[in-house]
Amino acid sequence: MTDARRILRYAIVATAAMLIAATHTSRAQTPSTGETLLNQPAIQAALDAVRANEPDVLREQVRLCEIAAPPFAEQARGLAYKAAFERLGLKNVRVDAAGNVIGERPGRQPRPRLVMSAHLDTVFPEGTVVKTTRSGSEIAGPGIGDDCRGLAVVLGVVRAMNEAKVETTGPVTFVGTVGEEGLGDLRGVKHLFKTELAGRIDSFVSVDGAGTSITRTAVGSRRYRVTFKGRGGHSFGDFGIANPIHALGRAIAAIAAIDVPTDPKTTFNVGRVGGGTSINAIAAEAWMEIDLRSSDRTSLAAVDAKITRALDQALVDENARWKNAGKLTIDRQLVGDRPAGNTPAAAPIVQTALRMSKAVGMDAALDEGSTDSNIPMSLGVPAITIDGGGRGSGSHALNERFDSTDSWQGTARALLLTVALAR
Repeated sequence: MTDARRILRYAIVATAAMLIAATHTSRAQTPSTGETLLNQPAIQAALDAVRANEPDVLREQVRLCEIAAPPFAEQARGLAYKAAFERLGLKNVRVDAAGNVIGERPGRQPRPRLVMSAHLDTVFPEGTVVKTTRSGSEIAGPGIGDDCRGLAVVLGVVRAMNEAKVETTGPVTFVGTVGEEGLGDLRGVKHLFKTELAGRIDSFVSVDGAGTSITRTAVGSRRYRVTFKGRGGHSFGDFGIANPIHALGRAIAAIAAIDVPTDPKTTFNVGRVGGGTSINAIAAEAWMEIDLRSSDRTSLAAVDAKITRALDQALVDENARWKNAGKLTIDRQLVGDRPAGNTPAAAPIVQTALRMSKAVGMDAALDEGSTDSNIPMSLGVPAITIDGGGRGSGSHALNERFDSTDSWQGTARALLLTVALAR
């Protein structure tokens, strides 16, 4: 071991020692409990394993990224992840009814139970070329950071804990979730909390994407598919009947004019539109998909109500414009509902993550976002989402990039956080 590496290791352990001692003290345990824990050689050995294994973590990140996992079709990547869990010796490895891949690392006691997760799915449709390229420390490919990095970090944590024979008081459930992106509507993590592990999760950490941030505020969202319907007809012969595409245009213009607060940040977006059959035909239907977001439940409800009024008025106006025949109807379908929530900045899980970040040399900021942690946060379960280290750019783009410089820090932080929360 080089002198620089030895100094780094002991700096990490010393900082983590102070953190875990403080964490245990806050739970009415004696400071000596934390000191005894951090004096264990297993913690030092696990950190050494993280650093040594990071090249393998990066190779696993690439391997998983090159297995397509489009929305609602994560099965191939899920089976590869299940096989990785089995190779690592996790117990009761399974694929649940939602498609989540789950493996258990038992503790000495049944509680507290930590869930450490990353999501399997991507935003990219079937047929997307998922080959990666590498140049120096940079890897490029769709999904390489979001969330192949998270998936690889989770595996790296399990491996390091195994190699160092780290024991925990409570069990750690490792999960590859489905349905985190787009219209997946967090179906995987919803299933975990409502069915698979209902009432048995004491804390939850999601590893999602590249970077150093800690997400403690859940941005809620409501998503609609709105369809205007009519009888349709010929653009010349049937001129004078209500037109679904015209109604759609009225609605979009009204939505674009809506005022929303900047604090808390509240947003809306018409993301997709469609309809019609020909340039010389009055459409029988036209549709759009709308995304509304805010970290504040009240603000989200308010913009939802404004959108509803805009849609209703567009229907009234289009039908009033053409009085002859062919009245339109509207169908509103809720296709996504992610609850808002937050874990307080002073909460032990957040403070633990901040201190562990500092321990490994990461400058971590508290952030907000829409992730798997939305569900536990909304239920009052201590939860955060952490970045997986390294540096990322182009998330959700075909040319997404991940810079692996010092990416081991992300794996090290996830490891220390796992040990602290499971003890």
